Amino acid sequence: MSEAELAKTEQQPPASEPVIPPTAKPVSRGGGLAILALLVGAAGVAVAGWSLWQIRSLEARDQQQLSLVEDARGQAQSLQQREKKLTERLDQLPSAEELDERRRLLGNLQGDQQRLSQRLETVLGASRKDWRLAEAEHLLRLASLRLSALQDITSAKALVEAADDILRDQDDPAAFAAREQLSRSLEALRTTPQPDRTGLFLQLGALREQAAQLNPLAPAFEDKGGVLRNMAAEGDGGSWWAEWLEKLSHYFRIQFDADQNIKPLLAGQGLSQVRLALSLALEQAQWAALHGQTQVYRQSLKQAREVLDSQFNAENPESRALLARIDELATQPVEVKTPDLGASLEALQAYLQRSQRLAEPKAAKAAAEPEVDASQDPEAAPPVEGQGQ
Repeated sequence: MSEAELAKTEQQPPASEPVIPPTAKPVSRGGGLAILALLVGAAGVAVAGWSLWQIRSLEARDQQQLSLVEDARGQAQSLQQREKKLTERLDQLPSAEELDERRRLLGNLQGDQQRLSQRLETVLGASRKDWRLAEAEHLLRLASLRLSALQDITSAKALVEAADDILRDQDDPAAFAAREQLSRSLEALRTTPQPDRTGLFLQLGALREQAAQLNPLAPAFEDKGGVLRNMAAEGDGGSWWAEWLEKLSHYFRIQFDADQNIKPLLAGQGLSQVRLALSLALEQAQWAALHGQTQVYRQSLKQAREVLDSQFNAENPESRALLARIDELATQPVEVKTPDLGASLEALQAYLQRSQRLAEPKAAKAAAEPEVDASQDPEAAPPVEGQGQ
């Protein structure tokens, strides 16, 4: 039941009273209109919010499109600048006729460069040959100097072989005479013995060390009585004189028929002086061995032998071994007759002079050829400059 019907039931009078029919009142419509207005307002707010969201999204799209447009405009400007630069570069490039002219000039330049390179190689080849021949002459001079100053057969042979190798590399028939003379010098050097001067020097040095430690042999006294004991035996044996001679015979010995010279016993300063004299003699022998002085070498060894004979006993094993080594070294050669390399040097110099005389006309001709080619080249012209330069 509705509220109106309940109100009517409550307002009905009791049954005893007469029923007076009430007058009908109009129904109120304000609540529905309010609800409708509320709905319309909510719909309007929603529409307004949706419209505002659309406007904001449209503005964001417009901003994005504007940024894209600006980027495209910047790229367009950069492309325009690049196009402008490319256009300027294209304008600077030469034309087809100029390119053909420059290509022709480049071909001519390459041909001239190739001819000059060939001539330069020819000139340098001749110069290199001259250098090698001058080196061979220097080696031969050095070998001659080694022979005359030091008598060094081994070094001289190596130097002459090097000079012969240089002539062999030249492969020139005109060098036959020089090589023939060098072959003779090489054979002479190969057959010449090389004294071992370094070995002699070292051996004499070892003898010097032994001489510095050489000591005299201490004499051993044998108690055989001798003359004093014989004199004591001639007496009666009971006198004091006989007893005194008997005791004295144990400390002194008198020998009238000595078959050897009695040498004094060396000690102290005397022994040092003898060692020094022996060392100086051996040192002089070393110098003579290095410089190839045969006479000085043998004289020094003779002096050393005389010092040993005069100052040391023959029974001394050290002095006897030293004497044996000195006699053995005295027979060693320290000087040889070296071959003369003058003929080989003269033959090589003659070959060098002949080669120089033959090379002078060729060099003059090679120097004159570039001038002739330059005067006969009708296509030679200065390069043409490009446009825009």
